Amino acid sequence: MRVKFILPALTEATNPYWRPIKYSLFPPLGLATLAAYLPPDWEVDLQDEHVEKLHLHDAPHLVIIQVYITNAYRAYALADHYRARGAYVCLGGLHVTSLPEEAAPHADSIFLGPGEETFPAFLHDFQHGRPRPRYVSGAGRTLVGVPPIRRDLIKRERYLVPNSIVVTRGCPHHCDFCYKDAFFEGGKSFYTQPVDDALAEINRLPGRHLYFLDDHLLGNVRFAASLFEGMRGMGRLFQGAATVDSILRDNGLLEKAAQAGLRSLFVGFETLSPVNLKTSNKPQNLGRDYAAAIRRLHDLGIMINGSFVFGLDDDRPDVFRRTVEWAVNQGITTATFHIATPYPGTALFKQMETQGRLLHRRWNEYDTRTVVCQPGPHLTARQLKNGYDQAYRDFYSWTNITRASLVHDTLRHQLKHFAYAGGWKKFEPLWNFLIKFRHLDAMRPLLEGILSKVRGTDPPASPGAPPLTPATADTELLLKLPVLQ
Repeated sequence: MRVKFILPALTEATNPYWRPIKYSLFPPLGLATLAAYLPPDWEVDLQDEHVEKLHLHDAPHLVIIQVYITNAYRAYALADHYRARGAYVCLGGLHVTSLPEEAAPHADSIFLGPGEETFPAFLHDFQHGRPRPRYVSGAGRTLVGVPPIRRDLIKRERYLVPNSIVVTRGCPHHCDFCYKDAFFEGGKSFYTQPVDDALAEINRLPGRHLYFLDDHLLGNVRFAASLFEGMRGMGRLFQGAATVDSILRDNGLLEKAAQAGLRSLFVGFETLSPVNLKTSNKPQNLGRDYAAAIRRLHDLGIMINGSFVFGLDDDRPDVFRRTVEWAVNQGITTATFHIATPYPGTALFKQMETQGRLLHRRWNEYDTRTVVCQPGPHLTARQLKNGYDQAYRDFYSWTNITRASLVHDTLRHQLKHFAYAGGWKKFEPLWNFLIKFRHLDAMRPLLEGILSKVRGTDPPASPGAPPLTPATADTELLLKLPVLQ
């Protein structure tokens, strides 16, 4: 049996002349997770169109395609292509779960919600010649017994961060603009892997650097504490994501994370407006002292990637300048700005649809960089787009990178901030060169160096995780969740 897994890409990601680094960060863990359920004697191929040209003249028996909103049209075209060639085609992912009736005509089977329950059920039916057209995840969600990810299928050398990992599913919060509630409808919306399984997966990974793609790594205190305790002494450097309220809790968890190697955290500040937080159903940020959360992270030597959303109803024309100035004054290392985008299946989408504010349904433009719905009463669509673009230019100007770096209290932290922020946004031609000539792996030791401790030195890597060398990279080197999750 020949099986093919495909992660389709936007046209932008396949441009032969200019390849943004963001498309070469993380491998398709969701597809590699599903591949682990296949019988060992089946022939398996995994292709990520973001980093390689797809081979479309092959003849697989079974094709599984991951669909997210901006790659939906490409995914449907690929599905139609392989069905015409006689393959049995399955579609799953966030977009399929949100709009199953749109996806169903392009597939023989579709999968709604997390895949740990539905994909094994499909394989059983497929092997017995009676696959169903639709599989829906229900109450039986668990990460207990999930087989190890098929990392042998991942082309490590094509990613800057091949050591990405997911140890939880979902998030305990319910923000109106997040896809999570629609995706996890019908069962648990936040659950964790057994700690021993997570540690075993970490031990399989070469090098020192890890990136946890979990929506909220600190969301389950007991799990996270056990995970970090198990990671102490491994000599790892890792990045992840968490919320403001979890950072402010005085439960020792953040200190354990730092001791285990946490060096950078994605934090969803989203907006400086309490009105926007309330109307977006983000109470975990309401009344929280953002500055105190930032100080806690900086005192532990943890860099911050702050997330901000523009275009919410309380935003006014000065929101872009004020947000950038605040982020720079706080010493935030990197910032990710978004235009408020209503994903199908979310409360925000229903609100925009009911109010007649959707401008169109061209899903490939729902990329958080394009205005796809009429913003609130204080902004025009043009002001929103221009302000968003200007915010990026201003935050990542050399002047503001320097200003933000000088907020820190040690020279080492200042240099680390300057190198990380500048390298991320100011050397895009270099990233393009490295991607085109497949030398991203050469940058990994530099990344590990920048992520070293601000105070003192990092412990050496454990015997199970040797330092990354060119030989290691040659032999082995956002989608955050498995394809059917």
